[in-house]
Amino acid sequence: MMLAVGAPAQAQTDDPVVLTARKIHTMEPSLPEATAVMVAAGRIVAVGTLESLAGVIELTGAKVDRRFEDKILLPGFVDPHVHPSLPAVLTQFAFLAPEDWNLPTGQFPGVTTPATYRAALTRLVAAYAQDPPDESVPFIAWGWHPLWHGEIYRDELDEMFPNAPVILWHRSFHELIVNTAALDLLGATQEEYGDHHEIDFAKGRFYENGAKKLLPRMPFLMAPDRFSTGMKNFFDMLLLGGVTTAVDMGIGIIGSSDTELELIGDIAAREEPPARIILTPLILDFLARGKNPEQAMAEIDAWRERTSKRVIVDRRFKVMMDGAIFSGLSQMGPPGYLDGHDGLWMVPLEVTEKWARTFWRAGYQIHAHTNGDGSLAALIDMVSRLQRETPRPNHRTVLEHFAYSTEDQAHQLKELGIVVSANPYYHHILSDVYSERWLGPDRGSQMVRLGSLERAGVVYALHSDAPMAPLEPLRLVSTAVNRTTINGNTTGHAERISVERALRAVTRDAAWVVGKEDEIGSIRAGKLADFVVLEEDPMEVAPERLHEIEVWGVVFEGKPAASRP
Repeated sequence: MMLAVGAPAQAQTDDPVVLTARKIHTMEPSLPEATAVMVAAGRIVAVGTLESLAGVIELTGAKVDRRFEDKILLPGFVDPHVHPSLPAVLTQFAFLAPEDWNLPTGQFPGVTTPATYRAALTRLVAAYAQDPPDESVPFIAWGWHPLWHGEIYRDELDEMFPNAPVILWHRSFHELIVNTAALDLLGATQEEYGDHHEIDFAKGRFYENGAKKLLPRMPFLMAPDRFSTGMKNFFDMLLLGGVTTAVDMGIGIIGSSDTELELIGDIAAREEPPARIILTPLILDFLARGKNPEQAMAEIDAWRERTSKRVIVDRRFKVMMDGAIFSGLSQMGPPGYLDGHDGLWMVPLEVTEKWARTFWRAGYQIHAHTNGDGSLAALIDMVSRLQRETPRPNHRTVLEHFAYSTEDQAHQLKELGIVVSANPYYHHILSDVYSERWLGPDRGSQMVRLGSLERAGVVYALHSDAPMAPLEPLRLVSTAVNRTTINGNTTGHAERISVERALRAVTRDAAWVVGKEDEIGSIRAGKLADFVVLEEDPMEVAPERLHEIEVWGVVFEGKPAASRP
């Protein structure tokens, strides 16, 4: 069912309004609970109860709005690591992944065995081939993963689909498997791509930087009409999840960064979703275009001039350390992967450090895509050197993902002032299969060690990396609290965290991690009036039901927006 993105439940003005609720969790330790909040001109004026606000109500002439009187309010959820263009692209196609997906475009049941995957793929391709909406666009299904679905490469796809152009988009997003018909349709040749070290043309496998090389052959992904529909899907996903602030972690992943910025800005201006998106420039984009750090910074300065209320570019920059955890390309410290394969570096470490040094010295907040403990060790070394060369208090370098680490590294992060944006869904979906195939039961069960961060005093947030996890902060809260895997196993008990701590990690601490704590993340006078409206209290429901709590919608800068008409 398509949703009416941002459709206000009732017309609002900038006049003072007091919203009442059954309970308001402010995430402010000095006033943790309330039942009324006054808002005006998009900001919070006062917090308390109707009784305590009586004087302010009389002074300002505020009206009382009781529509949320039976609901729960929290600060609007903050997802500090998403990729808006990826759902915008992927929701144009079928989802065929290990887990179920419930999207604005439909429900997509998960498949977890090679036989069920091939059967489902065959049905989907047959339906597509019978009536293709556009013969210039191959059939694409996102979500394939060899650990569940078995290895499928060009030869088998050719055997299954000799005439239909078919592309399997890896569950990691970092890899494409392409059959011969699709290669012919895209005009991709052995001569053009055969010598790239992250392309196996014979297998039809394009991964990491190799995948990025193929994407220019797929201009339909960013065609304005298709992309506009996809971005509406993304905005719907934000609203369904109760997210009012989302931080993009890599503009230019798919196509031209300038085109992506323009498209997202134009669509957001037209649709006016009840959320803001903060865009983060990415090292890979500039390297692919042959830019140096100084040229990149000049471009970013120009992008900042195009900032609006809903689409923002500020002073942050993302570097890439190791490969994707879903692909098994993270850099693992000893004993490495137990089957003997190795991870990879997305960018040579000396290049990464050169770029990080330039942006560090310019006062940017650095975000570092870092998955394995081997990669984390390299990040710790790099930040140590940068801090010695150019001391920066409160630099808040962000470790993005945090798939696997050691307890000792958590203490090193604390000493260096590095904060963490973690994806607890990795443990939910990958722990069991990685324990069996790649890491062993001890490391596999200890993926995403939030308990270690808690013990070390490291500030951390939870993110979806959408579409690497559903864009549902309450599901992230549930996975962090329960640590139950896709197979129903509870592992890594010492790394569980409390409900209150998990909620902080998608509100107040998430705002701190992205440097927006003065504007969002808690409900106190002076901050933006961003709230998520829930049907049940996450502090009261059974922990295993956290992800089932229904999101009524949000209040964005004082204006309510229901997730369903």
